[in-house]
Amino acid sequence: MAHVERLTVYPVKALDGMDCDSVSIRPGGTLAHDREFAMFDADGDVVNGKRTRCVHDIDTGYDTETGTLSVTTDGDSVSFELRDADDRARAAEWLSAFFDVDLTVERDETLGYVDRREMGPSVISTATLETVASWFDDVTVEGLRRRLRANVEIGGVPAFWEDRFVGTDAPAFRAGGVRFEGVTPCGRCVVPQRDPDTGRETPEFRERFIERRRETFPEWADRDAFDHFYTLMLIARVPEGDRGADLAVGDLVEVVSTDET
Repeated sequence: MAHVERLTVYPVKALDGMDCDSVSIRPGGTLAHDREFAMFDADGDVVNGKRTRCVHDIDTGYDTETGTLSVTTDGDSVSFELRDADDRARAAEWLSAFFDVDLTVERDETLGYVDRREMGPSVISTATLETVASWFDDVTVEGLRRRLRANVEIGGVPAFWEDRFVGTDAPAFRAGGVRFEGVTPCGRCVVPQRDPDTGRETPEFRERFIERRRETFPEWADRDAFDHFYTLMLIARVPEGDRGADLAVGDLVEVVSTDET
């Protein structure tokens, strides 16, 4: 039976994610705590994994109750209360030294610093992760989760289930009390090509991915909705009427037509 298998948010954009048993939908349509904070350089450009491999050299955790970010690197640990402006400035100073970039840490509680700010959560199925991981000798399912950084993982459905929700006459789906409408397939960047622990690139990752993606492209997907085969994951939208609702691991998932509310 289709269900929500996992919920993951990334409190500081580019840093480690955290799994949640339940999460609410923000007014902006994204998951609470997801990309709530982000690092920006002096020019206002985000500091992330596309820009620096140093993100693989740092381990982080986050406490949603206190807003405390814990950071570990080379065996040393430090923590910062990111909801406190002074401590956030202290975090920025520490992170500036670590990334060798003069940066600030900014906060957005309403929407978060997601890449596609007019859209919402990212969605993938467990079977998709298992299938794609099998294409590579040195990629595990858990490692692929960390490479792709999806918010909502759906269990009990076939691989590439999420591809059906974009294109002409695409349906939507409902998880618990939350409706998800597909917006676009997620074109991938360089980050999924790297081992999340070492930062080393998996040889020929992109080339093999594209070849196998083309071979296994599902018959239920609208090919015209995909610009290329280096895509994986759905970027969805939560309608305004469902924002503020809660989403939980174990919630049942059902496909609904575009006309159903």
